[in-house]
Amino acid sequence: MNQSLWITALAICSIFACTTKQEQKTEVADAPPADTLRYEQEKHLANIHQLTFGGDNAEAYWSFDGTRLSFQATRPAWGAECDQIYFMNAFEAPDTSKIPQRISSGFGRTTCAYFLPGDTSILFASTHKADKACPPAPERTVGGHYVWPVYETFEIYISDLKGDLRGKLVENPGYDAEATVSPKGDKIVFTSMRSGDLELYTCDLDGKNVKQITTELGYDGGAFFSPDGTKLVFRASRPKTEEEVATYKSLLAKNLVQPTNMELFVCNVDGSDLKQITNLGKANWAPFFHPSGNKIIFSSNHTSERGFPFNLYMIGLDGQGLEQITFDSDFDSFPMFSPDGKKIAWSSNRNNGETRSTNLFVADWIE
Repeated sequence: MNQSLWITALAICSIFACTTKQEQKTEVADAPPADTLRYEQEKHLANIHQLTFGGDNAEAYWSFDGTRLSFQATRPAWGAECDQIYFMNAFEAPDTSKIPQRISSGFGRTTCAYFLPGDTSILFASTHKADKACPPAPERTVGGHYVWPVYETFEIYISDLKGDLRGKLVENPGYDAEATVSPKGDKIVFTSMRSGDLELYTCDLDGKNVKQITTELGYDGGAFFSPDGTKLVFRASRPKTEEEVATYKSLLAKNLVQPTNMELFVCNVDGSDLKQITNLGKANWAPFFHPSGNKIIFSSNHTSERGFPFNLYMIGLDGQGLEQITFDSDFDSFPMFSPDGKKIAWSSNRNNGETRSTNLFVADWIE
């Protein structure tokens, strides 16, 4: 999840996939017929529909009733010079002449929007209190390391569906972002720097009863609950050698992290029974539980030689049975199953007319 942050496909895609493309227009006007968007090997996907056409759109998360999607977008044509939060109906034909309902203020940078129970409000992280301008992006590489920014001014807010802020849910000096909500509707998980490291925390829906979940050195983020709300899956870096630890701490002191070496972990909601479930190398991220609760779908570039493509994979909680789900040549990430398990939403570079745009897609899920 943001990754929150704009630790999104947007960042990775722009570095890896987009460096091979020519500068062309970033708008794709017409939706193609369903399933012309599906690669032949994608046996788990059917009836694919494209929901956005142009710009950078990512982290589309379902409402509790399974009819709407919140998402973040960078799209100057919408007045979004950096990521802002929107929502849309997941099953209406997209009207490219209209801008979806914006939830965020339009100021600062935002990330990781998630519906709260009842679907009348959405939480998301934003930097707007510190500065109305988009925070400056760091150099893509620092000391030879490809980096993501961890903006210390991110705090977590709640808004109604008209974009009226209802208040701040989580506030603490340093980074607070990447919040998602349990399907049980009782807890929130988020990433925070309050301990001096990037760790996972849970809290109640009102922001109270904050509990630290992870403690090991490294970036823990992008967490989601299992369908029954008893487990968490997340991505993490785990620096081990003296050099890796020194590099991690040096970058973190500058509010930067390296996203190029991450694996997936699962634990109970209280942090117990922590297990690493991938050991693939490179960047394994954006994990989400399969509706059965027994498998994880995620994005990875572990088979790539140049950092891309990223495709979706699925693996069992025991780390066995790895299966490739998408077969794109550039980028697929942020998979999320609908509450009933019948649909999947994700972000992809497919059908972007050889532009730099990353768009949102929904498909039927076929077991």
